[in-house]
Amino acid sequence: MSPKHRRADRLTAPHIILTFPGARSPEVGISYVEGTVQGPSGEERVRFLIDSGAMYSLLPHAVWQRIGLTATRDERFSLADGTSISRPVSECHFALAQRHGHAPVILGDPDDPEALLGVVTLENLGLVFDPFHRTLHPMRMILMKMMREMLKSRG
Repeated sequence: MSPKHRRADRLTAPHIILTFPGARSPEVGISYVEGTVQGPSGEERVRFLIDSGAMYSLLPHAVWQRIGLTATRDERFSLADGTSISRPVSECHFALAQRHGHAPVILGDPDDPEALLGVVTLENLGLVFDPFHRTLHPMRMILMKMMREMLKSRG
């Protein structure tokens, strides 16, 4: 496939345009996306702040309590200011951008302000965030066998 055709495929791929309420211009680096989380006791619609620096997603205390999540382990996390905290982690079913699947989730404390969407959840759902256009796109999936064959043909 020629580079011209690959470019056209990328541009026509389905994507989600994200909103960033309160932002004065697109240069402000805050993006949100709506999604649904599901646990043993039910499901709930959640507005996630996309945090490309976070590995795991975080659910506010009230949300994970309502959907019936329980901790399966504790993990230590480094914060932006260099401090370290320990938080309980569970598994949760996520649905967003016509994709769904399970991913680890941090069970937030009562003082955690909002839901965060981390890169592990995006990757598990086969999505990638474009920070320049504030959009989610389907991830280009590459099988390792195909990658090896491609590299052999080049060299």
